[in-house]
Amino acid sequence: MKIGPALLLLVSFFLSHAAHANTLEITGQAVQGGLVVGRVDPGSTVAVDGKPVRVSPDGVFLVGFGREAAKAALEIVYTDGKRARQDIAVAPRRFDVQRIDGLPERMVTPPPEALERIKRENEEVAAVRRRDDARTDFLKHFQWPVTGRISGVYGSQRILNGQPRAPHYGVDIASPVGTPIRAPADGVVTLAADLYFTGWTVILDHGHGLSSVFMHMNAIAAEVGQRLKQGDVLGQLGASGRVTGPHLHWGMNWFTTRLDPVLLVPPMPPLPAE
Repeated sequence: MKIGPALLLLVSFFLSHAAHANTLEITGQAVQGGLVVGRVDPGSTVAVDGKPVRVSPDGVFLVGFGREAAKAALEIVYTDGKRARQDIAVAPRRFDVQRIDGLPERMVTPPPEALERIKRENEEVAAVRRRDDARTDFLKHFQWPVTGRISGVYGSQRILNGQPRAPHYGVDIASPVGTPIRAPADGVVTLAADLYFTGWTVILDHGHGLSSVFMHMNAIAAEVGQRLKQGDVLGQLGASGRVTGPHLHWGMNWFTTRLDPVLLVPPMPPLPAE
């Protein structure tokens, strides 16, 4: 059976009645950059595209879709030994192209002496994103970490000083320097550091490989290992790293898969009239 985005909220009803015992529930948006939450019978195992994923004691698991994703295959083994396969069709999206000129050349093309630092920092971030905690903090609805004008969107292609770069993986929110940044959901701080490209940066792990990253901050108010509750202040908005003005870059990852945070929150609250 192939599941399309419009059917996601109906999957639980259909499978539970068709199978009479073994169930699969999937909720969320099956679109490029999206995240869905699955639920199977406790004790079942799940693989996504051939790779096992964590299933909580009550049967919850995650599936994330990257910018270029077209489909995902779920393979489930239930506690009674029965096997099932579900193909999820991922809806495509159209992405913008952004041109940013006037950046310092050293930030577009780093000098040789910075390459070792960049390599070390990339390895540190990659290690943090391999983390696979049993916590299910992601089950709580996400909220915006800061309010402001959206100045950059997920998936857009950036051309820096005329040179094409990797797509933009996150949402940029412009607001005054010093604006408090709050945890969008519960989590554990797994990185808090000043990085070459992203400046003062915090990564907050929400469990099952899902994490938020907050970049370009003016100051950090959280420590590695700290447990944060939704709404706790983790830093201040700033303009550190490679930026053209003060803003927060909020990104989300499911392990190495880059997600769009905007798909997990309600619309941005109205900004005060000037």
